[in-house]
Amino acid sequence: MTQEIAADPVLGRLAEAILIPPFPGGEAPEWVRAALAGGLAGVTLFGPNVQDRRQLAGLTASLRSAAIEPVIAIDEEGGDVTRISHQTGSDYPGNAALGAIDDVDLTRSVYAALGADLAALGINLDLAPAVDVNTAADNPVIGTRSFGDDPALVARHAAAAVSGLQLAGVAACAKHFPGHGSTTLDSHLVLATVDAPLSVLRDRDLPPFEAAIAAGVRAIMPSHLRVPELTGDLPASLSRRAQTDLLRGELGFTGVIVSDGLEMRAVSEPYGIPEAAVLAVIAGTDLLCLGRDQDHVSFLAVKEALVAAVRSGRLRAERLEEAAARVAELREWTATAAADRPAVGAGDAALGLAAARRAVTVRGAPLQLRRPLIVQFVPPANLAVGAVPWGLSQFATADGYQQVSSATTSEDLHSLISGLLDAAEDRSLIIVVRDAHRHPVARQAVQLLLSRRPDAVVVEMGLPLWQPANASYVASYGAGRTNAQATAEVLGLVTAR
Repeated sequence: MTQEIAADPVLGRLAEAILIPPFPGGEAPEWVRAALAGGLAGVTLFGPNVQDRRQLAGLTASLRSAAIEPVIAIDEEGGDVTRISHQTGSDYPGNAALGAIDDVDLTRSVYAALGADLAALGINLDLAPAVDVNTAADNPVIGTRSFGDDPALVARHAAAAVSGLQLAGVAACAKHFPGHGSTTLDSHLVLATVDAPLSVLRDRDLPPFEAAIAAGVRAIMPSHLRVPELTGDLPASLSRRAQTDLLRGELGFTGVIVSDGLEMRAVSEPYGIPEAAVLAVIAGTDLLCLGRDQDHVSFLAVKEALVAAVRSGRLRAERLEEAAARVAELREWTATAAADRPAVGAGDAALGLAAARRAVTVRGAPLQLRRPLIVQFVPPANLAVGAVPWGLSQFATADGYQQVSSATTSEDLHSLISGLLDAAEDRSLIIVVRDAHRHPVARQAVQLLLSRRPDAVVVEMGLPLWQPANASYVASYGAGRTNAQATAEVLGLVTAR
């Protein structure tokens, strides 16, 4: 602890009261437990904290033994983005599948089941749902995380998702305000820009947030993206006009504003994490998420920066107190929700699979499969999704699966295709892609394969925005485990259970 923080323990406790730092591994280190006992708001859990569900429940019980109802947050969207099931894939389809079905009662039920899972594991803040309206086909970071490209559709499912999660006693967090769906850049890597007038945002991007607020959402997460007419040169995550004037003033949100990960390059590169934390709180953020790979040193640096900003006059003490009070209200809500709900069991994985089945669409009639060969094209990694298993490999025979790397070049493609066609001789061919509309090499490969094997089946496990003509085609609207199971059933690779 620095002398500055030690000299002002009240400020130090206020700073800790708005922090939810990460930590490595499956057990809470002593510094986390000590900080929780001293007033730390809580923690954020990531995939590396999760070995299995029994271990995770033990971890959250340990955290709760150190403080009364700490915030235990996780980024659990279902579908492609899962932390509690990052080793196997989620039990629930993601937003794109739910939006394609367009049954708000189903969306509410799926999110209630997901919330029941989280509550049973001791988690009380889900950094979901994503309520971005995905209007940019080439969006590299939202895609299947969105309910769709229609503001009204996204708004009604945003409200249903919020209601479902909070019915289970888990606080929901609508993201990424004021909407990340029209960008073609990933704010994990760079500062993205939405170069549209506020009138467009009000018609296109804000309705889902308004619907979430009307549904009583407990938290909202601003995005690390710039909207020149609203935020000037700053991202919304650091903009008072976005958070205090628009979100709180115009839209009337009274809950907790939670930062996106402050390690994301859009803010960490120009400002550094401690300064980004200070700027976020000045703008109106109440609860600071530092990001997955930060440590005790990062936590202390952010805490020190907040204290120093108050002492220098850059950050009003009243703003820090206001943020801490809102976080305290959130903790009270989660404690009351936990006490009021009936005994919580596991969620409903059968419901998740049933929903995934409803989302699958088929064009054409796939032929009766004969010793199928599955060729799966793997796109570049998505940082929001992480390393989660996906696709149809688990349904293939030992010699019935080949994976093609995203690093394959157009120059190498023809020889690669020749080898795949040889391997598929006298066999049914299933071609699996993920967001082929965003990957020219994958599209070229599909066309080359279809030119020789017009009987092949193309399976799209991302958004079905590009479809080859005159081919049997299956779209799953997501690459999660239940999406894969439902797709395999349609193809006859596995019997429905």
